[in-house]
Amino acid sequence: MSQTAKRPNIVLIISDDHGREALGCYGNPVVKTPNLDALAAEGIRFSNSFCTTASCAPSRSVVLTGLHNHTNGTFGLTHSPHNFSIAEGIKTLPIYLGEAGYRTGRIGKQHYRPVSQFPFDWDPEETSKAISSYDAQEVHGDDDDEAYRRVRDDMLKADHCADFINQEDDRPFFLYFASYNPHRENVRPDHPLRPDDFGNPTEDFPCDKELKFDPDDVIVPSFLTDTPETRAELAEYYQSINRLDRGIGRLIKHLEDAGVMDNTVIMYLTDNGSAFPVSKTTLYEPSMRLPFIIRSPLHKGRGVVNDAMVNWADITPTIMDFAGRPMEKAEEFLGESILPILDDPDAKEWRDEVFSAHSFHQVTNYYPMRVIRTRKYKFFYNIAWKLAYPTASDLWRSGALQSAMREGDTIGKRTFDSYINRPMFELYDLDEDPDEVNNLAADPAFADMVEDFKERIKVYQKATKDPWLHKWEYE
Repeated sequence: MSQTAKRPNIVLIISDDHGREALGCYGNPVVKTPNLDALAAEGIRFSNSFCTTASCAPSRSVVLTGLHNHTNGTFGLTHSPHNFSIAEGIKTLPIYLGEAGYRTGRIGKQHYRPVSQFPFDWDPEETSKAISSYDAQEVHGDDDDEAYRRVRDDMLKADHCADFINQEDDRPFFLYFASYNPHRENVRPDHPLRPDDFGNPTEDFPCDKELKFDPDDVIVPSFLTDTPETRAELAEYYQSINRLDRGIGRLIKHLEDAGVMDNTVIMYLTDNGSAFPVSKTTLYEPSMRLPFIIRSPLHKGRGVVNDAMVNWADITPTIMDFAGRPMEKAEEFLGESILPILDDPDAKEWRDEVFSAHSFHQVTNYYPMRVIRTRKYKFFYNIAWKLAYPTASDLWRSGALQSAMREGDTIGKRTFDSYINRPMFELYDLDEDPDEVNNLAADPAFADMVEDFKERIKVYQKATKDPWLHKWEYE
């Protein structure tokens, strides 16, 4: 492959439901993520990076458009029967990059609709027909084990990418590598506690070897209740994360073998937090504050921890800046390129707040929330607060949740009542209350702060053309 172009190749790796609490470079000494840890050691690890919505497809729509999900139209999951999709005419990252002279490729989980608005040049049939296990069932039938195995084998995905990386083409490339790991999958019927298997195969994939973890060794985060079922699921979760990491290592080896690492930017992030209660779909910290790593040969940072507040609406503008086509900051684009701060680990003044929004997960999981997060405080506007919080089906079935309900009236440090029945407003002091259990919104001492946050939420909603803005008028 020719490397005459000065603009870098760009590889964007996105995983599925990977919480920052389960990564070696973010402080977990048990889970094994040597390849991601090496990327962090060779580049920049962000300590305050946030998704803008806490569900798979809507979050990916933000990453690939630079628009908040309620702006681009992807209010919830895209696969049948939920069927949300971006609005007609919305430009996406592969379109922007194609116009900028990049060849574009993707492999793995799509989870975007309509596919026609994401015109990647290279899209191998092996993954386009089976973008996730449920789509594999739609296309191939329930008994197609080959399709199922294909979507979880990240080593196989990486090997397919060698064809794209080594194309004889003078143009720089963009590769979107989308893993389905470590998303939940099926209950293990062979296990006495019946934990979710997180897509772990019953037999090793070809050219790979699974690493299993002892439930006694896992680290139970504070937002979960420490039960045998929780530990059994965390052990399976770690196994899926390790398989993801091996696939990333294989992808990096192909980049090295092609001789392009010195001109390739690698970015790693996940769509939302771990698929456990109090995390995914909630916009509490485990769901919203996520891992983000950039290895850039164009920047000085090596093993740097960057404290800037960044969010997934920044990804498209950042990639386009790397591509040499900086995007003008239009009104609806709240994100901006983070290239100016990559060599500034103390860029605390760059931004002092981020916004997130959740409306749907499954089409039956209606619970719109709008959130502003500063360095010290987090404020929630629960728009449908009179409704009980609807738990996604895979989370409801989880051993972690069911065992906590059996044990008592709390999940982690939070009561089930406060988890299910939420007030219109929540306010947390993250310095004093990192687990977000002491709601200050009704405290008269914080009345002025609550009013200020409400007005800032309204400004955000107006800027992003939020359909739920009008709810303020009749609440």
